[in-house]
Amino acid sequence: MKNSRIGIALFLIYFLFAMLLNSVGTVILQVINSFAVSKPEASVLEAFKDLSIAGASFLAAAFLPRLGYKKSILIALALMFFASMAMPLWPGFVCTRLFFMCCGISFALVKVSIYSTIGLITNGAKEHAQFMNMLEGIFMVGVLSGYWLFSYFIDSNDMTSQNWLHVYWVLAGLCALTFALLASTPLDERAARPDPHSSAGAEAQGFSLMWLLTGKSIVYLFLSAAFLSVLVEQGITSWLPTFNNEIMKLPLSLSVQMTSILAASSAVGRMGFGLLLKKIHWFAMLCACLLSMAALILLTLPLTQSLHLSVVTGWGNAPLAAFIFPLIGVFMAPIYPVINSLILSALPTYQHAAMTGLIVIFSALGGTTGSLITGLVFAHFSGQTAFYLTLIPLAMMVPFLFFFKRALDHKAKAFSAQLETA
Repeated sequence: MKNSRIGIALFLIYFLFAMLLNSVGTVILQVINSFAVSKPEASVLEAFKDLSIAGASFLAAAFLPRLGYKKSILIALALMFFASMAMPLWPGFVCTRLFFMCCGISFALVKVSIYSTIGLITNGAKEHAQFMNMLEGIFMVGVLSGYWLFSYFIDSNDMTSQNWLHVYWVLAGLCALTFALLASTPLDERAARPDPHSSAGAEAQGFSLMWLLTGKSIVYLFLSAAFLSVLVEQGITSWLPTFNNEIMKLPLSLSVQMTSILAASSAVGRMGFGLLLKKIHWFAMLCACLLSMAALILLTLPLTQSLHLSVVTGWGNAPLAAFIFPLIGVFMAPIYPVINSLILSALPTYQHAAMTGLIVIFSALGGTTGSLITGLVFAHFSGQTAFYLTLIPLAMMVPFLFFFKRALDHKAKAFSAQLETA
């Protein structure tokens, strides 16, 4: 790696935003109880987050190279500091929606900046893929830490208590500390700016480059796979705390704590499969992951239909399904970072900001769609039915990944042919 110090800073920033961004599942559970909000109403928190990510990413991909990646991240951290301060000062569902809107805007700035910076501090496609998997693994560790941090402030004895809002004082402090760390870390961004005298540089202006990228079949196939991947991931992640509470009959704080199994298994999956990429072709690995996810869903969800109604008091007498189902994270986790790394490695560095903008936009749309569908089905049918429906996008992902692989192979052959004739 060209700059290990900035790499460490990026890991810490992603860790923090993992806690902020993926608190939505816990907050959905809490606003239903604390603010007497219905499930369909609570599901819009995902939309406030993800649609803000999509809108901000569209603008960020065009203007961030000019503004600077480091400055963009600092702006995001400052925004989240004030948003976190507002949550305990003005409690309510309106403030919660505004918080996740700020969270979405900030994460768009952070993700586009960090994904674009990876190309500046790594050498080659393999190092890029390893850094990406490690980064996403750190993200899942942040998600895991967030579940335990929030559960510490949740009062299981009083479902309407608003004590959980005090967690945002801690998060505001972490934003301030991370801001100070990044502000003192140097980053050379000159390689991310296209040459204005080259033909490529003339195209790489603002929204036009994003539009040009969408016209490539390889990008279309990738975005379809990424959309479906996040649809499944967010549908499960956002509603697992509520599933644990209402279907598994777990207390509030335990429902959140046991959701951390999903985050932990996801961290293991992203880091572990990142190492396996050295020995196994990515397409075979991802197909095996999709098949394993489907198997876990089909084998585990029936166990939740015949649960005894005895009172669950802790980890010791929680249902077996509450331990097994979250292990789906092991196989779910590597899909998104692997395909992201593949598409970014296939493009020149100056196109990374625009491509990352598209990644974040389609990921946000996938996350919103997954959470809304899961929430509606959960409210009108059952939690089991909502999670069974994830089998549909899992099946759809296989052909998109297959044709994405063919497009990448074709691009590699074309590049080899250019080298031979050069």
